[in-house]
Amino acid sequence: MLTQQENELLCLVEGDAPMGQIMRRHWLPACLSEEVAEPDGDPIRVRLLGEDLVAFRDTDGRVGVLDEMCPHRRASLVLGRNEECGLRCLYHGWKMDVEGNVLEMASEPAESKMVEKVKHKAYPTHEEAGFVWVYMGPADEQPEFTAPVFQPTPETKVSISKVIVDCNWAQILEGAIDSAHSSSLHSTDMVPARIGGAEANDKLWLRPSTDKAPRLQLQKTRFGFRYAALRRPITDAKTHDYVRTMLFIAPYTVQIPPNNLYDIAILHVPIDDTHTAFHFITWGDEATTPDTESWRKFLGTQIGIDLDARFRKFRSRENNYWQDRRIMQLGTATPGSGASPTRTSPCGRPWAPSPTAPTTGWAPATWPSSSSAARWFRPPRPCSRVVRRSAPASRAFHITSSNLSRALCPRRPTGGSWVPLLRKPNSTKPSRTSSPSDRSASDRLNKTINE
Repeated sequence: MLTQQENELLCLVEGDAPMGQIMRRHWLPACLSEEVAEPDGDPIRVRLLGEDLVAFRDTDGRVGVLDEMCPHRRASLVLGRNEECGLRCLYHGWKMDVEGNVLEMASEPAESKMVEKVKHKAYPTHEEAGFVWVYMGPADEQPEFTAPVFQPTPETKVSISKVIVDCNWAQILEGAIDSAHSSSLHSTDMVPARIGGAEANDKLWLRPSTDKAPRLQLQKTRFGFRYAALRRPITDAKTHDYVRTMLFIAPYTVQIPPNNLYDIAILHVPIDDTHTAFHFITWGDEATTPDTESWRKFLGTQIGIDLDARFRKFRSRENNYWQDRRIMQLGTATPGSGASPTRTSPCGRPWAPSPTAPTTGWAPATWPSSSSAARWFRPPRPCSRVVRRSAPASRAFHITSSNLSRALCPRRPTGGSWVPLLRKPNSTKPSRTSSPSDRSASDRLNKTINE
């Protein structure tokens, strides 16, 4: 059971919270590129780690992420004019570019030198793989950006579903690393079938097992951890296991096993202590990977149908998440309609919005997936050190779908582990060596965590 202090250490991200400081030293998805698609288009609100920001694409196509409030009188720049390579405040006409330089001060005398003295807060950005990424940490510790795990090549097809979820980021991430719940909560979408491994079509994910209590084998890694969930298969149950491996890539990425058509990753980006941007991503070959709209339809996350224009769910506690009891009587999974993200939402609600709520009634020792849940939740200090040591998911390790498995495999001898066998040689080799500045940053964060 977590103490309140342990829970807060793991969950809280706002202000000077240690986990928030760890997040700031990684490149974070600020928004989707499609949200700021047009040069001189509408600015949008972005909230990350409890900080209110504005994102916009300027006349030349560059994307800026700035403090939302104008440095003059703190009016919202979301309401400003996006024009001529800058964002102009409606109040007094001050204009800032994507780097936070104040270009004009319409309310100041022509001879005033104030424009040379004011600099607005702006964060470094990088656009890739369908996202606008932002770095919010100390400038002298900024890591080089490299492609995320879900874009191994520039030609890789990537489709993204985004949902704003009203609970703490750690709670949602715990669900992503909990293999056991998929056999119950997602049983309508993940249907048992006599097949040799995980398969997908345009309506369902198929798996060769009815086993709802997987046995887990877990291995710590430099980037987080990997684990194998072993289930009893439908065929050859006496001699084989159905093995699914999963990666947690610190601090916010989970890569779940691929199927025969595409790979899957989930990003859990903290908006603040009580809200999370949940990104469900598929990638792969052009011919077999769903396009964005088909992917969102499959998941029940279409804008205008399931979500509003700001990716907030129409399903809510007040309307019972559109739960249809008539369909449930026919054997559909219990919580509501829709696929993975929309089915999971009702189960995350009981802990929201307070991240300190799950200090009682949590029984990891009885969970089939307790090994992975316990590795994340208990104890948070060692987990925080794992997060601190690992490099960002966007740059650190050469992790590919070959590191994951979802197949029927001959059963290992008693006590034998699948995890080392499912690890590709040199798969955790860093893409660059640790520099002195990296090590000094790690030392400072180590002191912060231990204090």
